Amino acid sequence: MELSVIVTAGGIGKRMGSELPKQFILVAGIPILQRSIKAFADAVPDAQILVTLPEQWISFWEDLCEQHNFRVRHEVVSGGIERYDSIKLALNKAHGKTVLVHDGVRPLVSKDVILNIINNVNATNGVIPVIPLKSSIRKGTRTNNEAVRRDEHWEVQTPQGFARITLEKAYEQPYTSDVTDDATLVERLGFSILMVDGDEKNLKITTPIDLMIAEKILES
Repeated sequence: MELSVIVTAGGIGKRMGSELPKQFILVAGIPILQRSIKAFADAVPDAQILVTLPEQWISFWEDLCEQHNFRVRHEVVSGGIERYDSIKLALNKAHGKTVLVHDGVRPLVSKDVILNIINNVNATNGVIPVIPLKSSIRKGTRTNNEAVRRDEHWEVQTPQGFARITLEKAYEQPYTSDVTDDATLVERLGFSILMVDGDEKNLKITTPIDLMIAEKILES
């Protein structure tokens, strides 16, 4: 399969409380972003890997790769203002018939999850990994709210997989701030999305607590 992987790494780490963007923070001694990239290189060695980074952090990333002797083949794409812009720029360089899009701060994505997405992508217009919710949930405001059935909702993860032609068409739609993932854009074309099993360990490192959990997982 001709496969392109877009790893998005445009965050600035506000919720992490760090001056260093979270994708560069070490987890068990290795930068988070390097772990994310290597997961795909190990699972699909011949994949094209594109990494979107803020322009002002590209030279820092190059130095970080030298410091950690990181030799995994990848191409850096200077990102845009929004995640939407960054992925659109990366799509211009993607040559695979299939495209996976992954959050750069999900370093513990497993080979099983990656291959599960790849193996299902040809059967649908889009495929995403999900895990069931554990907690009770409510919708509304703090003073006007109601309970929602937990078994009808899912936590969405990445990578999300699509035919490149479908994703390119989806990104012809204008940007709106309520689009938080690629499946939403594809769905707005009128396409259905297939959900497959994700993995609890495939957490998105956003806060210091997430970082602590990832460290413990790697230690075990």
